[in-house]
Amino acid sequence: MIMTAQTAPRPPAVDVAALAERLVAGDRAALARAITLIESKREDHRAAARQLLQTLMPRTGGSIRLGVTGVPGVGKSTTIDALGSNLTAMGHKVAVLAVDPSSTRTGGSILGDKTRMARLAVDPNAFVRPSPSAGTLGGVAAKTRETTLLCEAAGFDVVIVETVGVGQSETTVAELTDFFLVLMLPGAGDELQGIKKGILELADMIAVNKAEGENQKRARAAAAEYMAALHILAPASKLWTPPVITISGLANIGLDRLWEHVLDHRRRMEAAGELQARRRAQEVRWMWTLVEERMHARLRNDPALRERVPQIEAAVRAGQTPATLAAEEICQLAGLAG
Repeated sequence: MIMTAQTAPRPPAVDVAALAERLVAGDRAALARAITLIESKREDHRAAARQLLQTLMPRTGGSIRLGVTGVPGVGKSTTIDALGSNLTAMGHKVAVLAVDPSSTRTGGSILGDKTRMARLAVDPNAFVRPSPSAGTLGGVAAKTRETTLLCEAAGFDVVIVETVGVGQSETTVAELTDFFLVLMLPGAGDELQGIKKGILELADMIAVNKAEGENQKRARAAAAEYMAALHILAPASKLWTPPVITISGLANIGLDRLWEHVLDHRRRMEAAGELQARRRAQEVRWMWTLVEERMHARLRNDPALRERVPQIEAAVRAGQTPATLAAEEICQLAGLAG
């Protein structure tokens, strides 16, 4: 008998306990399936994902969470590939969550990070997961935070979040991680003038990349200028002054020193209790982000709103209704007016 869309059976329910057990045991297929479950928009999958996270929470929080950003072409993926390979050689298990730019028209994703991280992609002690940003604020995949927790539960002690480096992604990644690394190109000059103050305020370290061959002198000069720029700003923590170093991801130069700075930062923050305080504050902010997402989803899915919103938008676009009044009407229709 041919099954129609109406008679075809639904996929079996997720066995959360079994999936959690396999994931904790290091089953990479289970980890991949769990991440897919987290990213699903189906309501039954969302419920299973919440149950899975609750089950795994006692096993999370043990990793070093490293955020990496920088303009396109700065060499983020090459640097992460080299750094990650160094770390796995030292006995670490490294997960890389590479958030790719998504098309605003089609939602498609340019999943090229696995090809740019050739060594890590085949390393048995590494896990590379490209995820489309799909229009998420800041270019960071909506479920990156939950995916980080899954990777920690699966035994990965270093989680690197690579952002597309555009828009507000820097702020978003800083809210996901313990240490925020900003990669820069040699030859500061005009580029330094264009750096957003916010990036410098967020950075726990600046690394001038591509400092090999004839670029070394330019990289050192750029590092000196970035250091001078940082001195103007008050550090985010009294315990830490962001260093500026030169590295080459391509030639694997300076990456050991980079990692030592990450560990030094970790030791200082843990000793003073700032690491846990930072993570707790991040969780509270994330809670409110989820509340806002739920509210937006309710606005999008409410039947009355779906019918009325296009008319309201048209009135605003035509200049017939002020945006403030339009927003008030939408909130009233959704039962959110106060």
